[in-house]
Amino acid sequence: MLPLKILGMGRYLPKRIVPSSEVETMCGLSAGWIERWSGVKERRWVSEGETNSFMGAEAAKEAIAQAGLKLTNIDLIINASGTPEQAIPDGGPLIQQQLGLGTSGVPCFTIHATCLSFLMALDTSASLLATGRYRTILIVSSDVGSVALNFNEPESASLIGDAAAAAVVTLGDGHSGILASRFETYGGAAHLTELRGGGSRCHPQSPLTQPEDNLFHMDGSKILRLVHLYGKPFLERLQPGLSTGLGDIQLVIPHQASLAGVRSLRHFGWPSDLISVTLTHLGNCISASIPATMYELIQQGQLQPGQKILLVGTGAGLSFGGVVLVY
Repeated sequence: MLPLKILGMGRYLPKRIVPSSEVETMCGLSAGWIERWSGVKERRWVSEGETNSFMGAEAAKEAIAQAGLKLTNIDLIINASGTPEQAIPDGGPLIQQQLGLGTSGVPCFTIHATCLSFLMALDTSASLLATGRYRTILIVSSDVGSVALNFNEPESASLIGDAAAAAVVTLGDGHSGILASRFETYGGAAHLTELRGGGSRCHPQSPLTQPEDNLFHMDGSKILRLVHLYGKPFLERLQPGLSTGLGDIQLVIPHQASLAGVRSLRHFGWPSDLISVTLTHLGNCISASIPATMYELIQQGQLQPGQKILLVGTGAGLSFGGVVLVY
C-alpha cells in the first residue's frame, strides 16, 4: 500500500440552484425529459463572482479547517480542475492568491485530466509524499462548465453542474493509502468529447474560429460504446476480479458522468446500493464530481476511516482512471 491519509475535505456549491425544468425551457424540451434521460433533477450554476478560484478557495478553507490545520501548514497546492479560469497563469496561483497566500512562495501547479483530474492528483500526491518532498498537500478541484453549454445538444447540456471540492492529504501512519491505481487513454476518441476554442487551434481572435468552437461537445452514445469495449479489461488491469464483482470493496464512488454511465457499472456485478450517486442533485461536475461525492458521504457518515473504496471514472481523451483506496 502506498501510504496516503486524507486529513480533511471541503466543498463549495454555487448559490444558484437550477431545476431541470429551467434547462428544458432553454433546450426546447418537453417537461420531464431531462430527468428521464439523464437522471438529473437539479444542478448548481455559478453566479457573478463565483469563479473557479473563488469556489476552489472556499472549498480549500473548509478542508484545511476539517484537517485541524492552518494555511501555513500547506506546502504544495495542486489545482486538479478540468475547466481553467483563464489560459494564463496556471489556476494554482489563482487559488493560492484567493487563499491569501500570494506572497507565501508555496509551489502550485495544475493536473488537468478533465473528469479524472482529482484521481490523478490523488495518485500523484501519494508518490510525492512518499519521497518526502512534501508533507501536506492541498488538492483543489473546481469546475465551471455551465458557461460553455450548447443548448442545441441537450444530452450534454442537461448534465453539467458547477462545484468545487478540496482535500488535504499527508503521508499518514500507514493505516490508509492507495492499494491500486491505473490510468489508460485512448486518443482515437479524443474528438468525441471536446471544447475546441480557447487554445492555439481555435484562438478567440482567429477569423476561422466559429461560435460553436467555444461550446462543449460530447457524443455520449459513441463514448458509452467505447466504455463498454474498454471498461472490462481496464478494470481487470486495475485489480483482477473487478470486472465481475467488488470483492471486499465496501463502497464505489464513480465519476457522475451520466445516468447511463452509472447504471452501466451494475453490468460488472457491482451491487447498486454500494454505488454512490449525486448526479440527481449535483449533475456532472467534471473533476469535482468524485471529491464532491466523497465529501457528501463523509458528512452523512457513510464513508468511514478504514473502509476500502473504489474511485473510478472516465474523462475526455478518452481516458479511464481508477484508485482502490483505504480511506
